[in-house]
Amino acid sequence: MKVVRELGRLQIVWIGLVLAGLLVAFSVLAPGSFPTSFNLLNLVSDAAILLLLATGMTFVIVTAGIDLSVGGVLVFSAVVAAKVIEGTGSLTLGAAAGVVTGLGWGVLNGVLVALGRIPALIVTLGTLGMSLGGALLLTGGVDLRAPAELNLGLGLARWLGVPLIVWICAAITAVAGLTLAWTRFGRHTYAIGSNAEASRRGGVAVRGHLIKVYGLAGLLAGLAGHLSLAKYGITGVSAHSTDNLQAIAAVVIGGTSLFGGVGTVAGTVIGVFIPVVLQNGFQILGVRPFWQQVVVGAVLVAAVYVDQWRRRARDQ
Repeated sequence: MKVVRELGRLQIVWIGLVLAGLLVAFSVLAPGSFPTSFNLLNLVSDAAILLLLATGMTFVIVTAGIDLSVGGVLVFSAVVAAKVIEGTGSLTLGAAAGVVTGLGWGVLNGVLVALGRIPALIVTLGTLGMSLGGALLLTGGVDLRAPAELNLGLGLARWLGVPLIVWICAAITAVAGLTLAWTRFGRHTYAIGSNAEASRRGGVAVRGHLIKVYGLAGLLAGLAGHLSLAKYGITGVSAHSTDNLQAIAAVVIGGTSLFGGVGTVAGTVIGVFIPVVLQNGFQILGVRPFWQQVVVGAVLVAAVYVDQWRRRARDQ
């Protein structure tokens, strides 16, 4: 286990160096555009909402699970939030409705996986379709607009020059990272991912814990839906079809093992920023955006290869 932890730390260092190298390279290639405060704020703003999804996904993947539904849950929660705000006139009730809706979808995933014994891939693929279809039914296939007070308020609010949405996402990510690294909840999450049966025999309530983990992922997706509604001003029913894949890619690039038991939120943060920096830098340099997909795909394959190598080192 000590060897695995050291290899995990080493992988975080390497991907951190990759991110640093990208920042330096784009700063040298576009010194007047890339390293500006305006562009860097755009970078963190673009990454903030995806970071919430990837943080929840980290907990799920550490348990050796998967959640393909987060993009659909985000959209459905944003639609519910918009509907509640429209019906009640209360931004607070709308936010609460969006978060509770996300939590409900997450708990449903957890119950079906933990108690129904249905593979997580099938469960979350099903709830992805259900949530996206439900959003289309509620909206008639037409995006709903956010109230002006939400879009002009939370959506544009800043503190110390940084968008308030970024501060919210950063704070939640930090708390989640500390929870995974230093609390009993985090230790149980790692234990289940390493060996669920051994964890059960050791006194861990595996089924209940899995429900909590999937519930957490759904809750963060619901919050991401409300923040997305505030930031972009529309529900974006058709704009989040690949959010689940982006979140999974960020988590894996960040060093979390698809086989469970290994991973950190800190690594996920780096994994989120690598594609965002690539996309931003390519746009500034005028490189065709398709190259971003090629590079991110290559990085993802390399990350999985390193994970396999790390597993072989553990088994020796």
